[in-house]
Amino acid sequence: MTPQAHYKPLQFERLDTETQLRRSREFLAQMRKRRTVRQFSTDPVPFELIENAIAVAGTAPSGANQQPWTFVVVSDPAVKRQIREAAEEEERAFYEGRAPQEWLDALAHLGTDEIKTHLTDAPYLIVCFRQPFGFRVDLETGEARKIKHYYSDESMGIAVGMLLSALHISGLVTLTHTPSPMRFLAEVLNRPDNERAYVLIPAGYPAENAQVPVISKKPVDEILVHIE
Repeated sequence: MTPQAHYKPLQFERLDTETQLRRSREFLAQMRKRRTVRQFSTDPVPFELIENAIAVAGTAPSGANQQPWTFVVVSDPAVKRQIREAAEEEERAFYEGRAPQEWLDALAHLGTDEIKTHLTDAPYLIVCFRQPFGFRVDLETGEARKIKHYYSDESMGIAVGMLLSALHISGLVTLTHTPSPMRFLAEVLNRPDNERAYVLIPAGYPAENAQVPVISKKPVDEILVHIE
């Protein structure tokens, strides 16, 4: 028998229109300043900023509220070095033959290569793991039963977007790094079989001489379709 859902009153404060618009415009202005950064300062960052940002990510909606994610934070220099060496090995193979020329051409204007100094310079690496399935203990047998997680990719994407936003609002910079393949991350970090590396996010302060490529985002009228 399927258990009945339990509900409680929604805690919601309806704001006046002026406050809504002010908050919306302030948030938009802040997020328009967000940039992907590849040059990090080694200056320390309060861990609470990272912890709070992950707590924000944990509030994300997910399929059936299964919350199919784990966020592993690495600050140990030796482990960061191990991750960098493994990532650079994969990236070297990517740039020297694994990637099709079309992909390399798409990346060319960003000036990326296999050297990943951000993985050792940034004070924190946040490795986001997706859980395509979980386990539930059978109360009768005591055995762990495999449970499929629904919409784990979509759920993870939402959570990572909220994580990046929270880190930016906290005054930190980030990079979304997806070495291909990423299996080595589960091995280095000794993660269980039900976790798949989704994205690696260095987080910290930018280096004093940090530079970013000159790019632009599509204007809202190119990405918004309003059907009245």
